[in-house]
Amino acid sequence: MPHLRLSPELIQLPTGWIPALLRGAKCRCPRCGEAPLFRAWLKPVDRCSHCKQDWSVQQADDFPAYIGIFVVGHLLAPVVIAMISGGVSAWLTLAILLPVSIIMLLAMLQPTKGAVIAFLWWHGIGAFKQERRKEDKTP
Repeated sequence: MPHLRLSPELIQLPTGWIPALLRGAKCRCPRCGEAPLFRAWLKPVDRCSHCKQDWSVQQADDFPAYIGIFVVGHLLAPVVIAMISGGVSAWLTLAILLPVSIIMLLAMLQPTKGAVIAFLWWHGIGAFKQERRKEDKTP
């Protein structure tokens, strides 16, 4: 049946959670790495076109935005401090860094959401079933 997932033996599952996160951050299916994970900017596909993994059950919610705000805030905080202590007016600092921070956050939102979805899938959190490739135990 076309709606059933491919067996783990028929696809190249990631070897660990970091490769799974990297696949998600590249906006690829974390399970197979072959098909796109998103059909629109932040809208994941319902089902992977290659391995048939169901992505409609993902619950990343607001966590990718929290991660993005945390990272952008920590990257730009020293810049704000340096600009203000360096004599740049608060208004000029705001005029420069507000657009920069918005662009940075928007640029990292989709890769962050892909990585969060991959993390949830790899660890079997929520509606995902944790799966691993059976290890070859030949002597």
